[in-house]
Formats: sequence, C-alpha cells, structure tokens
Amino acid sequence: MDAPPMTSSPASAVRGAHLAGLAVQSLNRECFCVSLDPAALDSALASQIGEADIVNLMRERCPYAFSARPVFVSHAQQERMMDAIRAVESVVALPAYREQILAAAPAIARRDPGGAKGVFLGYDFHVTDEAIGLIEVNTNAGGAMLNAVLARAQRRCCAPLRDLGRDARTLEENIVAMFRNEWRLSGGADPLRCIAIVDESPEVQYLYSEFLLFQRLFERHGLKAVIADPRALTLRDGGLWHGDTRIDLIYNRLTDFMLEAPSSAVVREAYLQRAAVLTPHPQAHALYADKRNLAIWSDARQLEALDVPAQTQGILLANIPRTEIVDAAQADRLWRGRRGLFFKPMSGFGSRAAYRGDKLTQRVWQSIVNG
Repeated sequence: MDAPPMTSSPASAVRGAHLAGLAVQSLNRECFCVSLDPAALDSALASQIGEADIVNLMRERCPYAFSARPVFVSHAQQERMMDAIRAVESVVALPAYREQILAAAPAIARRDPGGAKGVFLGYDFHVTDEAIGLIEVNTNAGGAMLNAVLARAQRRCCAPLRDLGRDARTLEENIVAMFRNEWRLSGGADPLRCIAIVDESPEVQYLYSEFLLFQRLFERHGLKAVIADPRALTLRDGGLWHGDTRIDLIYNRLTDFMLEAPSSAVVREAYLQRAAVLTPHPQAHALYADKRNLAIWSDARQLEALDVPAQTQGILLANIPRTEIVDAAQADRLWRGRRGLFFKPMSGFGSRAAYRGDKLTQRVWQSIVNG
C-alpha cells in the first residue's frame, strides 16, 4: 500500500530503543521514565481539533484510547514484521491467489477498483519477548491520527524519544501524500479538491474525534473535507455530492466492507459508476482482510499449490499462527483442543464475537459450529 503499514490501535511504540544497554524485554518490564502527559495530550488535541467540547468528548468516550506507558519493540522484531508484510504482499500479488480469492468473493470485489490501492492497510501483530504473530489484517484501520497526537504528548527523558514530535509531522505529511497518490493512481487529471470521510452515524462512532483530526489535517493542506453519513450523499450530474459540495474521493470508514447494506447504496453506486474514488474498497478487503486468507497464508500445502517460493513460505509459516476454518466435520477435535485456540468470525471487526477457547461455553460453541 501507499503508506508504511500501521497498527489499528493507538498504542505508543518506540522502535529499536536501547536505553543504557538494556534489552527490549527489560525496558518493557522496568522502564517507566516515559509516560503519557495528560496535559500535553489535551493541548495536542485542542491544537489539532480546536473545539474544547470535542476534546472533552474524546476524553469521555475514549478514556483508554491512549496507552499511559510506551511499548518498546526491538529492531529485530520490527524487521520480522516487515519481512512478514512483504511476504503477504508478494502472495497477494500472485495471479493464482487473486483468482482463487476473487472467484469466491462477492461480485463487487471483482470489480476493477480503477487504480486505487486502499489507504491505511493495517497489519496487526501480537508481540512477545521473542516472537511475533500476524493475527489480522485490516483495510480500514483506525488510529493513525491518534498516534500523531500521542507522539506529541510524551514525556521525553531519553535520546530515542526526542524526535517524536518531528516524527508526528512526517506521519501527517505522509498521510496527505497517500490520499493524493490514491487520487493520482485512480486517474484524477485535476488536483484532488474534496474528501468525504464516511461512516454510518459518524458523530456517535467511538473514533469520531479522529474523523475531526483527519478533517483538520486535510484542511491545513488545502483540501476541503466533510464528515458524512453515507445516507447524506447523493448522485447527480455524473458526480457524488454532499449538499452543494462535489466529492472527489471517499475515505471509507464503513464496516460494511462489501457495501451490501441499504444505507451504503449511494456509496456502492458511486463506486460502480466511478462517480468518486473509493478507498479502501471491497477488493482490498477481499484480498487482504477476509480472515479466511490467514488459513491460506499459514498452510504449507496451500502455499505450495500457489507456487509461493520456499523462502516466502518459511517467513509466512514462522510468523502467522496456524489458522483454519471451523468445519462441522472437525468440531470434536476443535472442541477438545479449544484451550489452545482463539476463535474469530470471518467477517468480524472490533473483537466482536471473538472468543478465547478456554472461555467457550457449549452454547456459544454450537453457534460457532452452525455458522
């Protein structure tokens, strides 16, 4: 994708940090000299959003959005993450893989997205002292702007953290460049003028404050930006409109990934008619974020059948937990081994209907087996 992959949660991470020769494991256990500065956080939010009531809403609605302490990630772990990401990207680029995935996907996912790659592809890794595990890929990952704010709100007591404010500015510049690049890749001959940040009932969404941060960021870079429910959009005169404002590009934050809900009808038609650029789009979700894909990426036989190179196979198998699709024929075996398993719905998001195997009841297990 266009921008460096990002996690979908606004955790505070300092990459490759080494303080007084301490290992990352020791830092995570023992180093508490750097932490979130609540006053600096409020100041950063106020300077970026502007309205005190929205800042207060953020604090009330999202009290745990920001980690109070940093999580240190070693250079070696970061390199393993990048290797895993490159391996996934190489598999997704294979014609055989794309044909297999899109043949089973809804028709809208097979539609040519017109050059757009999809903004904010998020690779979610579980990290331990020695290992990493890719547990999910998101195509509408949230938290990027919250990370930028968070970087400005850290107490800095050591050299590796002194450039965080500069890193935040660079991140924001890269975000704007990513959206402009999506517009360019989609064939936009004229400059990008207007972006619609679209989600259902955006004002009640958990990350509404982030929508406002995006809006302000776009406006600071000369782009008009509106935050809209999909039902507030209309198609006319060959274009997509929000009131009297013509929309060039939709920043899609909907969790209706295939645009199947009645409320998504106008967005769906705008995409099909190329009335506006949609990013991320259904094809990106099918190729990357459908959790059934993890069952391919973590299965040596399926990778072999796709002619994935041996080196790439090794990286995927070492860094993606073994994943399989629940099948009624395997129900007894999975139930017996449930304590070492984690169960997720194939099209879920936000940890909804996700279960630790050791917490499963028979009633919930039957509903999982029944689909």
